[in-house]
Amino acid sequence: MQRRAYVPGVAALLAALTFGVAGLTGCSAGSGPDGGTTDSKAGGPSDTAGRPGKYRTLLEPCGSLQRSTLKDLLPGAALLPEEQRERVYRGTPAVTYDTDRRAGCSWKSEGPDASHQLTLDFERVVSYDPAVSDDDRAQQVYAEKETAAGLPSPQAAAPADGTAQSPAPPASGAAASPASSAAAGAPGTTPRSTPSPAPTGSPATPEGLEPRVLADLGDAAFIDDVLARAGSTARHRTVSVVFRTSNVIVTIRYGEQPARVTEVPDSKELQEKAQGLARNLADSFDE
Repeated sequence: MQRRAYVPGVAALLAALTFGVAGLTGCSAGSGPDGGTTDSKAGGPSDTAGRPGKYRTLLEPCGSLQRSTLKDLLPGAALLPEEQRERVYRGTPAVTYDTDRRAGCSWKSEGPDASHQLTLDFERVVSYDPAVSDDDRAQQVYAEKETAAGLPSPQAAAPADGTAQSPAPPASGAAASPASSAAAGAPGTTPRSTPSPAPTGSPATPEGLEPRVLADLGDAAFIDDVLARAGSTARHRTVSVVFRTSNVIVTIRYGEQPARVTEVPDSKELQEKAQGLARNLADSFDE
């Protein structure tokens, strides 16, 4: 009987070809640990991590306010000749390099009873970190502004053990700051000793109108109120409202300086007008 010759090389070649085809088939969709196929985009964190913000452009600040609003906020302008009045209402645009990222405008009017100043600043925040969305980055920027304002902290006002703590007395010869005076008078605190009085010419902000976080305005908001001397005698009050809506941060500063040195600008009136303007702007961004 004639035996057939066995060729090892041919068998090895066939085995290699079979393995190669199987390998190509197995790698076409990617194999998971359990042998199933996976999709790197399906439901992965990369879907939302670097999501762009809602806003791709900004409002034009100088043209964002109605004439009726400007008349209310700048009462002295109504007494000016028409040409000067129109110049006041047009406002002065802030100088920026990219108006889609940062834009601002300011107005000022002088009246027989008081002068008023209004400033708007719009900032569109963009995250350059692929792991951080524009909204998250805008929240970080807003939080930095809120921290810098030195708002009274509820956590600091109410210690965990329920005991009240007296504010640290100011250094010799130093006056208490408005922020520290506001913190000492925050609801829920009962200082063991009477806080240091506000410095002469800078009375504390009325109760209930202290710098604070605002609800129902954008995604986050706060208001600040600062009374200072302008020059040697005049008093100047500036109310600031800062709010975030998605990836845009809006800062409003509204100030008044009475003509008479014996008068103090009305905190309540300025705050109400600044907050009203803020809510109108928030609605304008949502349109």
